[in-house]
Amino acid sequence: MPKRTPTRPEKQDRADLAPTPERLRHGPVVPVSRPIPDTAGRPSRPWKAIDTLAIMEGRGSITSGMRRAGEDFRARFAVAQLDPLRAADPSHLRIAELGPRLEGEAPGPRIEAARRQVWQALRSVGGVGSPAGSCLWHVLGWERTLREWAQEQGWSGRRVSPEAAAGIRVAALGALESHLGAEEFLR
Repeated sequence: MPKRTPTRPEKQDRADLAPTPERLRHGPVVPVSRPIPDTAGRPSRPWKAIDTLAIMEGRGSITSGMRRAGEDFRARFAVAQLDPLRAADPSHLRIAELGPRLEGEAPGPRIEAARRQVWQALRSVGGVGSPAGSCLWHVLGWERTLREWAQEQGWSGRRVSPEAAAGIRVAALGALESHLGAEEFLR
């Protein structure tokens, strides 16, 4: 009887690990330098999404300082919990709330500090009703696309052309960089 040689698992082809077509519809992705282990320690798909600010910096349309300012604003916005998408906490449902909220239920000091910083940044670019403030709120904060903001929200509810929207975003990032640079200078 002939000996059976154990079969080795075939190496996965790089194409097998490529992002799905559905994922590619949501923006560009690039492979990371090394595989990332999943919870079981196996290598996961080594791809990451390219951030819009990174793309803009790579093209030379914004500076690295503007990119850092935009990332900082986005991080503060997330900590401030100002995004519109929230899931209800079933343990804290208020069916018939008659009195004021208890003191312990107010947002924590970290969230309040982040909210103050977001509002100060928005005031520095002209307020949330200004083109720059509206762009920062919707595009960086809520992470909507520039096209969605320009067509649906725009400036005070008026549509903005794609070229004007791109200019508004660059100007907003420049003003934001100036504000955050002055803020760090004062510290």
